[in-house]
Amino acid sequence: MSVIELTWKHDYITTNGVKLHYVTQGEGPLMLMLHGFPEFWYSWRHQIPEFAQDFKVVALDLRGYNDSDKPNEQSAYVMNKFIKDIEGVIKGLGYQKCVLIGHDWGGAIAWNFAYAYPQMLERLIILNLPHPAKFAQGLRTPQQLLRSYYVFVFQLPWLPELLLQSLNYQAIETVFKGTAVNKSAFTKADIGAYKDAAAKRGAVTAMLNYYRNIFQQRMLNPNWGVLEVPTLMIWGENDTALGKELTYDTVAYVRDFQIKYIPNSGHWVQQEQPELVNQYIREFLRTKLKSLC
Repeated sequence: MSVIELTWKHDYITTNGVKLHYVTQGEGPLMLMLHGFPEFWYSWRHQIPEFAQDFKVVALDLRGYNDSDKPNEQSAYVMNKFIKDIEGVIKGLGYQKCVLIGHDWGGAIAWNFAYAYPQMLERLIILNLPHPAKFAQGLRTPQQLLRSYYVFVFQLPWLPELLLQSLNYQAIETVFKGTAVNKSAFTKADIGAYKDAAAKRGAVTAMLNYYRNIFQQRMLNPNWGVLEVPTLMIWGENDTALGKELTYDTVAYVRDFQIKYIPNSGHWVQQEQPELVNQYIREFLRTKLKSLC
């Protein structure tokens, strides 16, 4: 265990009827990090110590993942429940506002939370997940439908579970190393951590249930207004699952919007190019950080 890891604290919080595990470091204003599929809090390992210098950083295990509760019902994995989880976490930690960062599914939840509770956000930071309106538009194109083929595969019963669990969760390694540009970003230990998290009882089905409810999600609602929360989007340009074109014209949906493209990075941008990601986040938060001094 590294010196940095020794300063991380593992804890739990009960919110919205579920107990969620999280890792935290630092003190100050709240920075809340939401991971994607098939990850857990560990995907933020390069960001936690960096921003703990100025914030109380909290990296959640979303419901269904790793050490968080995994409700059995498929209906437990819908957007309105995810949003209420996040509201409860922020208030349960004693805060009224936070800087919210989300990647992949965490990004989808963060977008939706920003629309539901804009008054609870100081800043919004999204990594490799388009605005919900842009994603819905993309799913009407042949190119994005092909990239999103796995979403449709995941609608099947039991077969996706078998595919993910077979050969000692080999598919988990393939998901990361098979789609990353910077494959050295994932060590054997990193892959082992992701496999161990997926192997926890009920985790694979829980993760898949996010997708099995996707076509009933609010994220596909066509009625999106203009978001007032200052927002930064960071995008690994070589994402094999989500086309770069999904980021175009996002400014139509966010009044104060910035985007930073990162070349030579796939979908796992905060792990493949952590130094650039941290730099762009810090630059975006510079005004906020000055107010702390």
